[in-house]
Amino acid sequence: MNIEAIKSIYVYEMARTRRTLLQSIVSPVLSTALYFVVFGAAVGSRMEAIDGVSYGGFITPGLIMLALVTQCVSNGSAGIYFPKFTGTIYEILSAPVAFTEIVIGYVGAAATKGMIVGLIILATAAVFVDLHILHPVMMLLFMVLTSVTFSLAGFLIGIYAKNFEQLSLVPSLVIPPLTFLGGTFYSIEMLPPFWQAVSHLNPVLYLVSGFRWSFFGTSDVDPTISLVMIGAFMLLLLGVLSWIFKTGYKLRP
Repeated sequence: MNIEAIKSIYVYEMARTRRTLLQSIVSPVLSTALYFVVFGAAVGSRMEAIDGVSYGGFITPGLIMLALVTQCVSNGSAGIYFPKFTGTIYEILSAPVAFTEIVIGYVGAAATKGMIVGLIILATAAVFVDLHILHPVMMLLFMVLTSVTFSLAGFLIGIYAKNFEQLSLVPSLVIPPLTFLGGTFYSIEMLPPFWQAVSHLNPVLYLVSGFRWSFFGTSDVDPTISLVMIGAFMLLLLGVLSWIFKTGYKLRP
């Protein structure tokens, strides 16, 4: 394992975050804080508790997941897209650096950025709503697995994207609807049976539900199933990435 190669890629990507601090950290934190102000404090104070949890607390895990997933996909895709755009990707591919080392460097940096944003939002949420984390270890496990998995997904998007429009398509048009319809603002038990079944086709439901369980001990889906789903998705993405680097698909002319 070429530790120096991993370190070089990781440090370079993290340095890019410092240069774009407002966009990378401040903007998503402020945007999510507005949700806490509007839905947690203003609207939430007028709504009944869900499964014994105040509405402001109930939506907190989903909002953290929304920011976490969006940031991981965006950072993961941008990290590999810009070397493709500038042509420096060929220097990386021709260097004595293995596929696993490239992925660990880029995906590790994207996941770290997402975790930083997620933890800052978690601290911000504590200002607006009353939070109690019943299973802190599981909460961190869900955050780490989600960060790595969606950073891998972003990495794949960055490889596939031909232009900036395709690069921003998934973070802006796909992830928010999936998150909002994945039980962020409600329990799927409130839905008719048919729509409950449809909701189980939404992969984000398992993320939000498992993450909410780590806070309050209540969930729409068994947390074990949530972990299995995240693990299976991660393995699928790793398999696709391995094939891409072996074949050079979208990487070599």
